[in-house]
Amino acid sequence: MLAKDIMTVDVITARPDDTVEDVIKLIVENKISGVPVIDEERKVIGIVTEGDLIIRSQKLHIPSYIQILGGIIYLDDPDDFREELKKAIAVKVGDVMTGNPITVEEDTPVEEIATIMSDSGVNRLPVVRDDKLVGIVSRADIVRSMARRD
Repeated sequence: MLAKDIMTVDVITARPDDTVEDVIKLIVENKISGVPVIDEERKVIGIVTEGDLIIRSQKLHIPSYIQILGGIIYLDDPDDFREELKKAIAVKVGDVMTGNPITVEEDTPVEEIATIMSDSGVNRLPVVRDDKLVGIVSRADIVRSMARRD
């Protein structure tokens, strides 16, 4: 079986200029856990998941540092803090999304998709043709395909 055999073709998507509140409503109303973010040409530029949205509610981790001779040495990566802060105060989807998501082609075997999901720790993969979104495969789609084979 291939991605095109199990993918959902009516994909709910977001745009980078959509508000975070609108995406939250989309996710809740459609009982899904994430949406691809696409540009005007349907190219996948990011993905917003429940995990990205939860960051807005969690306590910010301020980087540890020490001061030596009037200088500051960070013990944690300040870039990680900047990214976390950006997501925590985000208003637009483009600020909260995870950019450059992993995608698969329509002819990618289901076994390879399952491996990618497992190795990458992702729950869904956008399916593209000529770099344009044509579907999405979730873990649930893979489980359903296993049931059909049995």
